[in-house]
Amino acid sequence: MNLFNIIYSGMNQYLELAEEMVKKAITEKGKDASVKFPSTAYALPVIYAVTGEKITTVGELEKALELAKGYIQEGKLLQNALDAGTASAMFAEIIEAVKYTLEENPYPEPLQGHLTDAQIRAFGVPLVTQDIPGVAVIIGKCKDSATAAAIVKEYQEKGLLTFMVGKVIDQCIEEGVKMGIDLRVISLGYEIESVIHVVSVAIRASLIFGAVAPGDFQAHKQYIKDRVMAFVNVFDDWDDKIIAAGAAAIELGLPAVTETFINEVPTLLLHQPDNDKVIQTSLEVRNIKIKVTKIDAPVGVSSAFEGERIRKNDMYAEFGGQKTKAWELVRMKDISEVEDHKIEVIGPDIDTADKIPYNMPFAVVVDVAGRSMETDFEPVLERRLHYFMNYIEGVMHIGQRNIAWIRIGKEAFEKGFRLKHIGEVIYAKMRDDFDSVVDKCQITIYTDADMVAKLEKEVALPRYATRDERLASLLDENVDTFYSCALCQSFAPSHVCIVTPERLGLCGAVSWLDAKATKELDPTGAVQPVPKTGVEDERLGIWSEVSKAVETSSQGAVSRVSLYSILEDPMTSCGCFECICGIVPEANGVVIVNREFGDVTPVGMTFGELASMTGGGVQTPGFMGHGRHFIGSKKFMSAEGGLARIVWMPKELKEDVRDRLNIAAKELYNIDNFADMICDETISTESEGLLEFLEEKGHPALSLDPIM
Repeated sequence: MNLFNIIYSGMNQYLELAEEMVKKAITEKGKDASVKFPSTAYALPVIYAVTGEKITTVGELEKALELAKGYIQEGKLLQNALDAGTASAMFAEIIEAVKYTLEENPYPEPLQGHLTDAQIRAFGVPLVTQDIPGVAVIIGKCKDSATAAAIVKEYQEKGLLTFMVGKVIDQCIEEGVKMGIDLRVISLGYEIESVIHVVSVAIRASLIFGAVAPGDFQAHKQYIKDRVMAFVNVFDDWDDKIIAAGAAAIELGLPAVTETFINEVPTLLLHQPDNDKVIQTSLEVRNIKIKVTKIDAPVGVSSAFEGERIRKNDMYAEFGGQKTKAWELVRMKDISEVEDHKIEVIGPDIDTADKIPYNMPFAVVVDVAGRSMETDFEPVLERRLHYFMNYIEGVMHIGQRNIAWIRIGKEAFEKGFRLKHIGEVIYAKMRDDFDSVVDKCQITIYTDADMVAKLEKEVALPRYATRDERLASLLDENVDTFYSCALCQSFAPSHVCIVTPERLGLCGAVSWLDAKATKELDPTGAVQPVPKTGVEDERLGIWSEVSKAVETSSQGAVSRVSLYSILEDPMTSCGCFECICGIVPEANGVVIVNREFGDVTPVGMTFGELASMTGGGVQTPGFMGHGRHFIGSKKFMSAEGGLARIVWMPKELKEDVRDRLNIAAKELYNIDNFADMICDETISTESEGLLEFLEEKGHPALSLDPIM
């Protein structure tokens, strides 16, 4: 049987199963029953992207079947086979949608199945910064469990986002591979149809970040090919359905590498029988380049371990967490005062434990020196300690400054991990990531309780206080330079952030000081200075040079931007924003919702539905993506009345920003405990209940001029 016949055979199997599943759904649920995947604004994302048609009910699945059949045109041209792959993907999505219609949870742990819009958005920043350099999709069963684990672990250690379908999941479980969405190793399901959930991830990246129009399938294919660095590995014998799914992947520009022989299609379908070479072959065919830094540590060090959590029963040692003191400090010193790569532990190491868990005081002082180093960069480098320690397999880090909390797992200790290895990781990453400003780096770790307390009082706290005074003086009015950040353009081509002292990047990861440091690190890179000149409207925050920089960076897609308004020429959003703000006219204010909140807001839409109107580098008056920290800024939509317009937030978000929001509201409006005047989901998610609450509290938004 030739390759074309195999693809058509696999497609027909998907078709038969899809028709059978639709009949079952109609019988059991009725045609009017809702059909959708959880927490997505895109109704059956693949079909929506391919055809522009939203499928929302069981009855409409019959229409979806016909839409998919429209791609069936058996012939001997390569495009005929690829179209059959597209039809297979649409049939697979119908099959999976029915599963979610008939069952509340068709994919119990450790399986993932569908990924929500919020989970995809959370991958946005690491994808654009290449902390996630690529996406691997592993299908089938490796020759043995050890081989499966070795391949998955190597992808993990290289930072790739890895999806698994089939018996390889059980093989990795058998070998104790750490998996889960936080560890970027995701078990989709055992049946081949579940692979559609990673296709959906690629498609929604195009919808969310690229703002590609539904129905413009050619543009979606081009976006995924150019910007989603994914590939497929097929192990063991393939069957017709796997090859039909492979045709769908190839049509999206995602090459497939098979272990079992198949007729090759150059650069798209490759045969690699040597398991030792499959990773190299896969990375090369997708042109994924991995930057490898040799680090002296007995455990893995990769951004893929960033989300790892060390539970109490798995914990060997703990620092901070209200049980002991724990703090960290990066300080600039003269180059003559720093001995490069000197790592010293002063006090007992974790191998001196007399009981488990071992609770110890902890302080780490990182002394850096360099010709281009500035004291303003200290907090920027210091915040990176959080990431560097979380990159260590078996280590969990939370907090910063003197509220740090660190856990080391039993497994890491048994592999030989000791405190000096924290120093080795910090040293390697500091020199690697900040090589243009750090010429020397020296690390001292203290666990002696008296030293930790003494140095906190005499060294750390005064340094923090000096920085806080400096940060308090960083106002938009007090600087002559803003920064443009185009990091996200690898996914949202027309989006550009303007970062000011009082408005950080909407991803929440780039402050004005971060931008300043990034420019020093990479003078010709994605972050560039923008002179704050040519004022056109100070109230709206419009400067001609800022608009010019945005127009240049967005390739003409956006020609004018205001920094302080949500209604007039608001800043664009890429899709990986932490929060979104939208007007609610009847309350004369705005709601703010964070991406972790999955329910409906008082404007009648979820975060995903609000975000689908706003992302992809477009200007949407009345809606604005932004970072959490911006909520406490005096410049937050100040042109429309500022923070006084905030009428509703999810409770978790409100508690997170409460302190700085209250401080800002007191200073701006002389209002005490402003956060208590803001409604949340525990009070109401309906506009009527929202208004009742605002009137009861005497919320200031009700007395402002009409927002529209």
